[in-house]
Amino acid sequence: MSFAELTIADFHQRVRTGALTSAELTRWYLDRIETLDSAGPMINAVVTVNPQALADAEALDAAYAGSGEFHGPLHGVPVLVKDQAETAGLPTAFGSALFADHVPAEDATVVARLRAAGAVVLGKTAMCDFAAGWFSFSSRSGYTKNPYDLAREPGGSSAGTAAGIAADLGLIGVGEDTGGSIRLPASFTNLFGLRPTTGLVSRTGFSPLVHFQDTPGPIGRTVADVAALFDVITGYDPRDPYTSICVTTDDPGTYLASLEGAQLSDVRVGVLADAFGTGPDADQVNEVVRAAIGRLAAGGATVVEGIELGDLADWIAGTSLYTTQSKQDLTAFLGARPTAPVHSFDEVHASGVFHPLNDLIDDIAAGPQDPEDDPEYHRKRLRQEEWRRRLLTLMADAGVDVLVYPTVQVPPPTRDELAAGKWTALTFPTNTVIASQTSLPALTVPAGFTGGGLPVGLEVLGKPLAEKALLRFGRAWERETAPRRAPELPVPAVAR
Repeated sequence: MSFAELTIADFHQRVRTGALTSAELTRWYLDRIETLDSAGPMINAVVTVNPQALADAEALDAAYAGSGEFHGPLHGVPVLVKDQAETAGLPTAFGSALFADHVPAEDATVVARLRAAGAVVLGKTAMCDFAAGWFSFSSRSGYTKNPYDLAREPGGSSAGTAAGIAADLGLIGVGEDTGGSIRLPASFTNLFGLRPTTGLVSRTGFSPLVHFQDTPGPIGRTVADVAALFDVITGYDPRDPYTSICVTTDDPGTYLASLEGAQLSDVRVGVLADAFGTGPDADQVNEVVRAAIGRLAAGGATVVEGIELGDLADWIAGTSLYTTQSKQDLTAFLGARPTAPVHSFDEVHASGVFHPLNDLIDDIAAGPQDPEDDPEYHRKRLRQEEWRRRLLTLMADAGVDVLVYPTVQVPPPTRDELAAGKWTALTFPTNTVIASQTSLPALTVPAGFTGGGLPVGLEVLGKPLAEKALLRFGRAWERETAPRRAPELPVPAVAR
């Protein structure tokens, strides 16, 4: 029996009728991981399988059989978790071979909330070294393949979560986004990926990169699954002061319910014209995104064309703090872990144990020990605030609820292109930094496919704490276009 493209709602309905158990579904995913991820096409999305996953699923089944009640809103749901999140008793490597045997004693807050909600942690997913890059290259796990074209990148740094969910190696997935690490791989793999307003989801137990931009978030095949996971992981955490923003809104825990009745006719959409790239690669993406914008209008949305930010490249460069902030943030994180094999970013860099294509590691190493030693630091922090105001002013002047544009200006690159140095981390043309460097929420939705069958994402930028509006947009788009299309993989019989 195949459980391909199963949703959380469908799974729970089958559990209630006795047609399916969590153990059966968990075993099915474990079989797929064995035959598609570790063998066959060797996607290499899951870096560590949880040896207790099946036992955890069986325990949840037994509890349900005895009580007739679900353990929580994610009862029995097999979840893939980016290896950036610490998991008690399960190796957590942060994408680094140095940490291959590092076993935390405590769960990250997000992982603890998943378990409390009844989820089954199926495994940990591949990522580049310390999430420092747009791609999958990792000293811990090599590279991950894009299920839609095995010679291409799935994007990063949440590469394994996106590739794993796209290839049906888990039901729903957790990623993390600092500059676009949820939305970029989701867009490259025909998925929905949400970057929340910074602080709605705790970062406790996640390795950092730029602490005032870091945020975990959901990646899924459907908007309802994304919303269901988001309901569980949002909320105040006294160990993460940024989550104090949660007390300013009553939305956490209500995102799934808010999808009811979503329709495109309720939305006013602004098209950010200067976020479209130029050149042959960008032309492929622009064609798909322009067609998607046409579908928005045909579906009843009000579309306002021609909104111009101006000097997008200058805004990006003038608010980029990865090479300035990351060394201090990673050193503080590593230094607070007595059992870690190294205790500073400089030790990581000096070891030489990082993937050579992760050029951002070298860039971070050249940065200051203290960000404030950089004379541009405070100007760039203020510039981030100025950019956020500018984007919100554009929305206000145009009378729109959201801005849309290509999530990434080019299709998924091949590994050969990246090995040849076609782009670096700081030159790759991803629009995801617009939201990340302004701390605004954004959702990428599947926009369609290029003529060569490569997925393209449409990014939807919202106002602060507008996650409900973004998810309702995503649900309305999903109902209008049914954009999800599973990849065609050589699937052995055992994994069907």
